[in-house]
Amino acid sequence: MPKNIVEYAQEKERIFHANPFDPRLDTHKLHGKDKDVWSFSITHSYRIKFIFLAKSGVLFLEIGTHDIYK
Repeated sequence: MPKNIVEYAQEKERIFHANPFDPRLDTHKLHGKDKDVWSFSITHSYRIKFIFLAKSGVLFLEIGTHDIYK
């Protein structure tokens, strides 16, 4: 990933840890084959896919462009 995207991702991760549903993240549940997966925005083009685990945990699955949804 480009260095600036990594820096944006680190900032968005800090926001996520404070509040996973902060409006700046555009957190949303996915559909179809990823119906149990969530996503939040790093930039307009980059996303992080994740799942909520039991006991308040989170597992990040993928980071990338919209291609991660395919």
